[in-house]
Amino acid sequence: MPYGYYQFVRFMGLIGFGFLAYDSNNKGNQTSMIVYIALAILFQPLFKISFGRELWNIIDVIAGLGLIITVFLKKKS
Repeated sequence: MPYGYYQFVRFMGLIGFGFLAYDSNNKGNQTSMIVYIALAILFQPLFKISFGRELWNIIDVIAGLGLIITVFLKKKS
């Protein structure tokens, strides 16, 4: 994939995690807010955080699974 694709995904991740942090703060869920802020900082495109490809793959899978679990938990409540 071209590098611009990854920059776009990181920018969208920053916006998405920022929105989720804001929403969690409004609902009074401080733990979720802190996790989303940490993920927004981790995925932000401005200052690249350099990890190896393998570690980034693990982080991506964990973040993706966490988002899927969050969607299913929000549907139940």
